[in-house]
Amino acid sequence: MSDAVPETEPDPPAVEPVDDGYDPAAPAPLEVTRTPTGDAGVDARLQRLADADHLATDGHLEVYEDVHRGLREALTALDARPAPSS
Repeated sequence: MSDAVPETEPDPPAVEPVDDGYDPAAPAPLEVTRTPTGDAGVDARLQRLADADHLATDGHLEVYEDVHRGLREALTALDARPAPSS
């Protein structure tokens, strides 16, 4: 038997994390093209969808529900009978 102490390998050099600013969990714009419809109210609601681009996923629901409610109101208004003219 040998009384020699086996040599240990040196620890690998520490690797510094690179901060390139990319965070896969950060909000990112979907960059979906919104084509104007010609109806100012509807276009404003569709433009509101861009607000979700800057929110975390758990904040999207509020924006989507608001847009859906506004579009539903616009469609319901199309079915409303015009007021009789005096």
